[in-house]
Amino acid sequence: MSSSPLPVDPVLLRSLEDRLGHRFSDPGRLILALTHTSMAGVDRTMVGRGYERLEFLGDRVLGLVIAEWLMERFPAEPEGALARRLTALVRAEALLEVAEAIGLGAFIRLAPGEHDPTGAVKPAIMADACEAVIGALYLDGGLPVARAFIHVHWTPRLEAASGPPQDVKTALQEWALARGRKLPLYETLGRTGPDHAPVFEVRVTVDGHAPVTASGSSKRAAEKAAAAILLRIIKTGTA
Repeated sequence: MSSSPLPVDPVLLRSLEDRLGHRFSDPGRLILALTHTSMAGVDRTMVGRGYERLEFLGDRVLGLVIAEWLMERFPAEPEGALARRLTALVRAEALLEVAEAIGLGAFIRLAPGEHDPTGAVKPAIMADACEAVIGALYLDGGLPVARAFIHVHWTPRLEAASGPPQDVKTALQEWALARGRKLPLYETLGRTGPDHAPVFEVRVTVDGHAPVTASGSSKRAAEKAAAAILLRIIKTGTA
């Protein structure tokens, strides 16, 4: 996959390569990884071209490298614990933190209307572009180059975790049981949206607290969102 969408200042591109720790043999790969599909509205030659395919690849490369790393780092942990660690390390929040750490937002090319109200690059776009950059690193330098970047920028996140992250539904259940209360009750309140993009609304109830409602793209996602909200309420001292 090679491309050279819209010219980019080579000095600017070189400064990003310095942050990534890799000189691209095909700079077009990096440029494409920084290009949002909204640029098609700026240049019609960009229609159908953007970072999505590289994002798709980068997501898989990141997952592979982190999974391999966790297997080596925690040889005695069962699959469930490794899976929770993996989920925490590859989620959008982690990608956003890395994108911000390397100042990726200054290099992403997108139409003005795609910025947030403050003029900054939206967090979701930052996270997606970070995955795309990983995909570009993999294509240009192979797995060793992508792995080196991931290890440098994910080591602080790996080291910060004292143990496998706990699923929020499990955490809420254990909180209730520890206090002699009934198990959390989840109720599906409704489903909206088209079949390809459904939105489920779920309510969770725990004795001693007002019910909390949240939504998600699946029942499980909505339940987890509701549990997370209720746990935050509990941790503020209202338990």
